[in-house]
Amino acid sequence: MTKTTKDNVLNILGNEVPLGASTTINFNIAKLYTSTKVEIPIIIERSKEPGPTVLITAGIHGDEINGVEVVRQIIAKKINKPKRGSIICIPVLNVFGFLSMNRFFPDGRDLNRVFPGTKNGSLASRFAFQFINEILPSADFCLDFHTGGASRFNAAHIRVDPNNERLIELAKIFNAPFILLSKNLAGSYRATCAKKGKDILLFEGGKSQNCSKEIAIEGVQGTMRILHHLDMLDNTFEMPTKKSNSIVIRNSSWLRAKYSGLLHIKIPISKHVEKGEILATITDPYGKMRHVVKANTEGYVINANEAPIVYKGDAIFRITKELIHE
Repeated sequence: MTKTTKDNVLNILGNEVPLGASTTINFNIAKLYTSTKVEIPIIIERSKEPGPTVLITAGIHGDEINGVEVVRQIIAKKINKPKRGSIICIPVLNVFGFLSMNRFFPDGRDLNRVFPGTKNGSLASRFAFQFINEILPSADFCLDFHTGGASRFNAAHIRVDPNNERLIELAKIFNAPFILLSKNLAGSYRATCAKKGKDILLFEGGKSQNCSKEIAIEGVQGTMRILHHLDMLDNTFEMPTKKSNSIVIRNSSWLRAKYSGLLHIKIPISKHVEKGEILATITDPYGKMRHVVKANTEGYVINANEAPIVYKGDAIFRITKELIHE
């Protein structure tokens, strides 16, 4: 079990980490068929001054590289060295999926649907159980980085439970372009954190198997704002300038393809569009057909399918329907 003692020693995975320490602990989760150990590096930075513990994770889905890049930059730029308290970084949770550029664990399960896991369940479930029982208890606040699945590119946003006002306020401090109010999904890391009373912000941006410089900047700068709010950001860093307030989204809907064919997107992600505005065209490979895709509502485009080819019925754009104006 992970805990911080009254002497401010962090006990994690059988290791004692005192105040002021900088260390990496390997989390041994399984072995390959060849008996080679599979380990996840857990990078821990502790200030000499006591304070909160922030747990920063990415790569729950192994093919979501943009989140991994955000955490990598946080470490490389030494943003994870706190003025007070502790910062635990785990850039790649699903190392199996990361190696194979796959969303899932080798047992075919989505790690983000099996939390809090079981001691004697599937490989993904066992890993979730270990993580929740041996690492999460030390955290006071969690940041988890994700990207859009498959070829769908997400505008940078924070997802929070619409009923948690405290997290909504923290999401505003993070200051991503959008805040999407969405209920916690059963079996997700976010839902488990909520049940255990752990505050968590889930960042979404970019798409799988892809790395966007702009999305990484949003993730890194948002993390810096949160750490500054917690009085943990080292004084050597200049606080990122706060942009305009995040746009809070209560509801959105998918615009689906009416035809199969080659998809040609005409607008940038995050654009505010009017009803009837041209968003894309769908063509056949032979130069015979050209269908114009128009917005079916006014709103912001927060997700776009960047696949070169789509089938009739495929989701191609996610457009906001209901915003909260402050």
